Amino acid sequence: MGLIQEFKKFAVKGNMVDIAIGVIIGAAFQKVIDVLVKQVMMPPLTLLTDGVNFEDKQIVLREAYTQADGTNVEVVSIGYGELISVFIDFFIIALVVFIVMKLMNALKAKSEDENNPTVETPKEIQLMARMNELLEEQNRMLKEKTIRRE
Repeated sequence: MGLIQEFKKFAVKGNMVDIAIGVIIGAAFQKVIDVLVKQVMMPPLTLLTDGVNFEDKQIVLREAYTQADGTNVEVVSIGYGELISVFIDFFIIALVVFIVMKLMNALKAKSEDENNPTVETPKEIQLMARMNELLEEQNRMLKEKTIRRE
């Protein structure tokens, strides 16, 4: 019974919804990245490498042949080209995620800047700033009161 209650608590808190949204956005972002890598970034790299397709690169350990009884034996090879292609994909994905996060952090910093008049400060931050001002004023008044008594 404890596991069910814990799951209900997890689901109701919104954590599960946050995870689901993250997975959905991640899947959509993956499609964007795939197109960016395969259609935008790889053609210039292929041009620079004189039309070499990395995915076809391999080290052949045993050539394909036909046995005496007519059965075909397939080639045995190490496909290192696909590994290179995956590393290139990873590098491009990491670069794009870095750029997106840098932009998001810049926008977040701009939205949290108290001195920026173009961005409306969230109510919570306004209230905390006002509370801070009141506490400073109260401390100043208490210090003045203490000084007068002496």
